Amino acid sequence: MHIKPMRKILIFLFSCFFSIHAHDIAHGQSIFPAKSDQNSSILTIYSSLEEVLAEPLIAVFQEQNPDIEIQYYDLQTLDIYERVIQESDGGQNTADLVISSAMDLQVKLVNDGYALAIRPTDPQWPSWAKWQDSAFGLTFEPSVIVYNKTKFKTSKPPANRSELALLLKDQNSDLFGQIGTYDIERSGLGFLFLARDIEHDRDIWSLVNAMGASGVKLYPSSASILERVSDGKLSLGYNILGSYAQSWAATNPDLGIILPEDFTVVMTRIALVPKAAENPELSAQFLRFLMSEKGQRIMAEDLELAAVHPAIKGDNTASAFREKFGTRLRPISIGPGLVAYLDQVKRARFFERWNRALRGE
Repeated sequence: MHIKPMRKILIFLFSCFFSIHAHDIAHGQSIFPAKSDQNSSILTIYSSLEEVLAEPLIAVFQEQNPDIEIQYYDLQTLDIYERVIQESDGGQNTADLVISSAMDLQVKLVNDGYALAIRPTDPQWPSWAKWQDSAFGLTFEPSVIVYNKTKFKTSKPPANRSELALLLKDQNSDLFGQIGTYDIERSGLGFLFLARDIEHDRDIWSLVNAMGASGVKLYPSSASILERVSDGKLSLGYNILGSYAQSWAATNPDLGIILPEDFTVVMTRIALVPKAAENPELSAQFLRFLMSEKGQRIMAEDLELAAVHPAIKGDNTASAFREKFGTRLRPISIGPGLVAYLDQVKRARFFERWNRALRGE
């Protein structure tokens, strides 16, 4: 399930090619001009998928639709959520398409009436990967533990949360200041993963206690943690998005990946079309491409984003993950249950509990 070296090189070449044609004109924004000389339409996308990973998808879509220009905003999940609300409530157009790994925030947008109902799917699209014809799951991505292999030459890395907690509590483990995880107050994905951990393990706060006592370092993104584990500045990363970890491991041989044996939470990137979109018909067109066999195959084979479409075969698919890991996998369902922790009072209490646990209280 690793990106093959040649595919990794192709992604880099796509990045180099598009650096000529797509230029930053604002923080997180890039423009991919239409390939046709005729009058073009503009599709605006807000996404938490890193631009370098989105570029191969954009390239193929524009080959099929040469008259569409794409404005792509690479944003943090909380920024996406807040921006859609502020622009919509302010009577402005917002993004035409929104793709985010923070499933709870996406479902809340649908639940609160910010998304359009559309039907871009074929009958094969699994029922668990869509909700109210407005929220569409595109991927199947586990939350993993990552580790630096050179730091574990003489010992085994933890295989589950209990082993991780014991390792952090071991005064001889030399891991103080060597573990990283998401700052859940800045990362919507980090918050989502920890909230799901609690559903499956009521003792998860003891692990957070152990991380706090071990000088855990907090980061807003997967890339920040993966970079530091890969170069040895950190020994371990907890609750890291598995697809990004696979991508990094393809070119960083010292990076190891563990799907926790006790349980492995699995998320899906959710796409939706906002009601305040200027070009919802273009949104549906791009979404159909992402959910097509061609789009899903690019995600699975080139980007390490496990495919949802049942017609896609190979190791990096939802069906293959389920067959290999069985009940260990705990997929997050798309639906109203996701918004429970987004109540402001509950969210504030959750953050308070998080900070107390980090302080050892």
